[in-house]
Amino acid sequence: MRTITKTAVLASITAAAGAVGMTLSAPSAQAAPQICPALPGQSSTMADCSASSGPTGLTLAITDNGGSAAATGDNYSGPAAIAVGPGASVTMTGVKPGLAIGIAGPGATVVVDGQNGPTCTGGLAFAGDFQTLQGCVSQ
Repeated sequence: MRTITKTAVLASITAAAGAVGMTLSAPSAQAAPQICPALPGQSSTMADCSASSGPTGLTLAITDNGGSAAATGDNYSGPAAIAVGPGASVTMTGVKPGLAIGIAGPGATVVVDGQNGPTCTGGLAFAGDFQTLQGCVSQ
């Protein structure tokens, strides 16, 4: 009977130690990326992203880890905005036929208006715009 008691106590201590170890080494949970897709004639909005498409537009906005992204499009345009990290901001507007993408990292800002060349400022950022056949990069 003593052997069973000692075994039960040992098993309990081992299980408790394992649970504490797993709790201390477990990574903290992070929020999932926010994805806002908009097919022609639709819109999609979440806390940090928004996408809106006219009858002939196709838009996408994605954010993660504190970024902000917005995309609007029509007239056979397809803008995509991706903002990752604190202070990242991307604003995409599609007004002419063509694809456009803007990607901003922490502290960076990307603006594509579809009529003028894209602007990239702040931290790491990239934009390519087939509406104007121009792009930008910032570091």
